[in-house]
Amino acid sequence: MPVLARYYDGKVAAVRPVHLHYLAEYESGALLINDAIDGSEVARWAASDLYQRHGSDDRLRLAATGQPDGAQVVVEGTNTIARIRATLPALQSRQRREAGRQMRLAVMATLALAAVILAYLFGVPLLASRIVALVPPAWEQRLGATLAEQMESSLGGLELCDPDPDSLANRALARFGQAALAGSDTPFTLTINIARSDVPNAFALPGGQVYFLSALLDQARTEDEFAGVLAHEIGHVAHRHGMEQLLSSAGTGALIGFILGDMTGISVAAGLGATIIDTRFSRQAERQADVFAAQVAQRLDFEPAGLADLLDRVGRDDDFARALALLSSHPLTADRKAALNQLSLGRPAGLARPFSLAEWLAIKTMCGGDLERRSTPIDVGKTLMK
Repeated sequence: MPVLARYYDGKVAAVRPVHLHYLAEYESGALLINDAIDGSEVARWAASDLYQRHGSDDRLRLAATGQPDGAQVVVEGTNTIARIRATLPALQSRQRREAGRQMRLAVMATLALAAVILAYLFGVPLLASRIVALVPPAWEQRLGATLAEQMESSLGGLELCDPDPDSLANRALARFGQAALAGSDTPFTLTINIARSDVPNAFALPGGQVYFLSALLDQARTEDEFAGVLAHEIGHVAHRHGMEQLLSSAGTGALIGFILGDMTGISVAAGLGATIIDTRFSRQAERQADVFAAQVAQRLDFEPAGLADLLDRVGRDDDFARALALLSSHPLTADRKAALNQLSLGRPAGLARPFSLAEWLAIKTMCGGDLERRSTPIDVGKTLMK
């Protein structure tokens, strides 16, 4: 007894009522599709080519390999569907094989995704730390200049407080920078920029540029605090953390750009973005910069824990900050201060102060700030010490 079905040829939208017959021909048989009105043969599909398309439980959609994409026959009714499946056992076997294939693809896709995540968590940062030493300094300096333009644009411009390189303050800063980098084998000439900004921040860019913003300088009460933060930022330059972070954040695109010799295609936004993946990397870099500041304090007479005092003043730790410690790119100030105090133990006596009194006064007032000014602490979330 033939089975009534609807036939779509995959070429036009017309639906054709047909009768289905099973022919025991060929090795696996064939599905004969005849016109339901005149009985003429419409198509003949080998049973081995048949497969089931997705549909509801009371509707069976059959298609065949080698046919147009839209070609199918649709059978309705639970009993009729059961009859067809009993007649075409190869259809169920093929369906089971297809389900197994889909499961294997899902497992492979999951493993591939896990591999990508692991690569970004561990592989890319590790590779970035290795490949940064191969990046030509000239490339890094150009990237640093681009980042400086982006940073200045985002902050509404960064006007230097004292553009005269021969001023007392700038000469003192240059001397401090040279002393801090002594023995570090850095390929860069350090540039320390004290710039006007309402944002209490300090940061180091790839290529040897350090920015110390006036709002943070106003918050510094002692030269220990100022010297601690400045030495910390110079530590980022010595370790090339800016370039390392940029490579890690931009990921594959940055590494391909390095291999092809074109670093201009790196996304600056990607380099500045804060993600959980990059947070792990940033916290490690912050600890290295803290250690560098403590090492500088072994040669110059200042307390490296002063940087934690300054950071604590502009953004005091609270329960909310502690709860999000793992998402912060900087360790909590209480932890940092304890670590820095430990690092400062055993400093030799008789060290020279980083700045003379006249130099410190010149630095403190180079942006027009008042020595007695005491700024109100702000929310830690608005302070981005780098």
